[in-house]
Amino acid sequence: MSKTDSPARSARAKALIERLGGRPLILVGMMGAGKTTVGRRLAARLGRRFLDSDEEIEKAAQMTIPEIFAQRGEPEFRAGEMRVISRLLKEDDIVLATGGGAFVNPETRALVKSGAISVWLKADLDVLFERVSRRSNRPLLKTADPKGTLEKLIADRYPIYAEADITVLSRDVPQDSVAADVISALLHHLR
Repeated sequence: MSKTDSPARSARAKALIERLGGRPLILVGMMGAGKTTVGRRLAARLGRRFLDSDEEIEKAAQMTIPEIFAQRGEPEFRAGEMRVISRLLKEDDIVLATGGGAFVNPETRALVKSGAISVWLKADLDVLFERVSRRSNRPLLKTADPKGTLEKLIADRYPIYAEADITVLSRDVPQDSVAADVISALLHHLR
């Protein structure tokens, strides 16, 4: 039996499923924190459906996020993001990865806090910058100093992310380890 199929791991997942009782599990944090990767692993372990709010926004708008930012601006993107997240929060048994700015919006944050369990995947600047540097589709980082911009976003957003129900450190380890940390933190929080 492999480590990933251990009876202890299955028992922990089953206990968490019971404690969550269908409530959505929402991952918040900066771009590059691992919300999508960890979210997929959590959903698989918990037998839940994984959704990514950015993908759902693109489907609803029939545009990519960079196109929405370019054609409609950030305020219109945030309004659409809130509408999509509001719709998704009505679904049971989901793990939802949100965009980096979603939880910063007070209305979106209130929706999450009233209807879901939120987990902040917290990562330090160097880990985030290394990860986001691999992709060029980050509209907020299309600046002369992307690392400085990311540093400012961290300063602005981390106090808000700290309002999440749980904080789990995202670091340079296999994302299965971070998913296991999330399960442990949730079990502790919901005991």
